[in-house]
Amino acid sequence: MVIRSVKLANFRSHESFVLKCNPQTTELVGENGCGKTSVLEAIYEAMQGKSFRAVDREIVRRDTEFYRVELEYGDGRIVTVVYDAGTDRKEFLAEDKKMRRLAKKNKYPIVLFEPDDLNLVGSSPTGRRNYFDRMFGQLSEKYGVALARYNKALKQRNELLKQEVVNSGDLFSWDVMLTRYGAELQAERDGFVRDVNERLTEVYRSIAENDDEVEMKYVSEVDGESEFLRRLEEGFERDRILGYTSFGVHRDNYEFVFNGVKADGSASRGEVRSMVIALKFIEAEMVMRETGKMPVVLLDDVFSELDDVRQRCLVRNFRENQIILTSTRSQNNLAIYVGKN
Repeated sequence: MVIRSVKLANFRSHESFVLKCNPQTTELVGENGCGKTSVLEAIYEAMQGKSFRAVDREIVRRDTEFYRVELEYGDGRIVTVVYDAGTDRKEFLAEDKKMRRLAKKNKYPIVLFEPDDLNLVGSSPTGRRNYFDRMFGQLSEKYGVALARYNKALKQRNELLKQEVVNSGDLFSWDVMLTRYGAELQAERDGFVRDVNERLTEVYRSIAENDDEVEMKYVSEVDGESEFLRRLEEGFERDRILGYTSFGVHRDNYEFVFNGVKADGSASRGEVRSMVIALKFIEAEMVMRETGKMPVVLLDDVFSELDDVRQRCLVRNFRENQIILTSTRSQNNLAIYVGKN
């Protein structure tokens, strides 16, 4: 058992909620809008240090000034998250130490599966970037640091571009930071995509039971640090007019290929879903390999989107993991009902 319990106070719609987890599978059942996903969100925040859905001020229950999450691990360790809306300040308490950000040693890996993930193949480039940023950030601390620094430099550069008077020299230091951290992100992304591709077809075939071939491609406009810097400098006038940075690794894309052609439009709905499930299985394998920890699996109402075969496959593959899932209909007689007295 990784998680023993989680307690919520003023977290979204929950004034007070306590979840006692089962060692293997815990099922939260309730109608849409009753707060099931919010419980998963609170667990994610206590284990990863941030929400997967929103910023803190959007999480606080209406007409209250704070929220609190207390997660107890199976070994007795407790991580507490407290957010004060008045000061817009969040603190974590772990091992009797207060901190503004959850330390790496206090984090625990999670594989999160949301209904929108099933649309990953056909989603926007932004949606795919966000998905893989979250996945790769959990696999590599270096990736998370580089992404945060790149985004900070990008934000500063964009703010300068919006000023009435700005010249290319004003942007030089931010251009250098973008190229440096952009190169780190490219190298990490390229490496992770190669790792995924080593297993993707094999795992996909084990789910779909056919001989199709699937592949992920990492697509970037950027070709090395010096080229990146040159393109930023050459594109200054255009960016100044637009008011934002139009070139960089923040515009990278990921494509899925099915039997040699783009999967979006060529693969059936069932084939696409088998690809995404295969990707989740590989993510869990990579997390286990990189961290040495068996990830907790959070399944947010995905069973209703899958047929019986893929449901069984999902449960079978994650049978060694602790699973916390949400559903509108109970799958067993041990379900915990949310939104009912």
